[in-house]
Amino acid sequence: MYAPERQQAILHLAREKGRVEVLALADTFQVTAETIRRDLNTLGRAGLLRRVHGGAIPVGRLDFEPDLSERETTAVAEKERIATAALDHLPQDGSVILDAGTTTAALATALPPDAALTVVTHALPLATRLADHPGIELHIVGGRLRHRTRAAVDAWALRTYGEITADVLFLATNGFGTTSGLTTVDLAEAAVKRALITAARRVVLLADSRKHGEEHFARFGTLDRIDLLITDTGLSDDATRAIEDGGTEVIRA
Repeated sequence: MYAPERQQAILHLAREKGRVEVLALADTFQVTAETIRRDLNTLGRAGLLRRVHGGAIPVGRLDFEPDLSERETTAVAEKERIATAALDHLPQDGSVILDAGTTTAALATALPPDAALTVVTHALPLATRLADHPGIELHIVGGRLRHRTRAAVDAWALRTYGEITADVLFLATNGFGTTSGLTTVDLAEAAVKRALITAARRVVLLADSRKHGEEHFARFGTLDRIDLLITDTGLSDDATRAIEDGGTEVIRA
């Protein structure tokens, strides 16, 4: 297959799926990852794709958001390692906020049976996982349910988070970077995330390395608001140094 034919096929896949990954494309077309990166750069210069960490998305799809079921099957091993590392940062008999997300859901699943915590969340999947935990005093924040993430948003959620101060927030994001900051696809979710950040004494961001460099429609903060980033070993040394230079501690699990 000639390069223009391959690039046309890549563009078709990107528009169909909303995102393409370098390694998956290399396997599909039986070429090297470097060849695919050149293809993506060519399509990027033509204004047809936008490069993001590990791949590309179609221009005009900064608001692309996979279904919850799809996100639950993405980077599973990395999310489990991140969740395990996060256990060391739970407060002793304290209070935590768990944001809506698949990595925070992995943390909820990983909580040991003897954990004794007050947990606040606006995410139905997390609340369901924690409902029968013997040591968790669970508080569920209400509001309009956003079906894409099964999370409560809007005025009720914002008002509740404005009335509490937790020891630690475990925050999720769709994208993060030293320049782009913290971004998500939905303005209502972004508003809740801003409220979460102000509702906790310490903020721990749980995000796999694929989200580094991704920028979405709604910005809800900057990395200097994050005390600790727990990610995976896919985050490069250069990116780690840049984030730490901004004052955020980084753990690569």
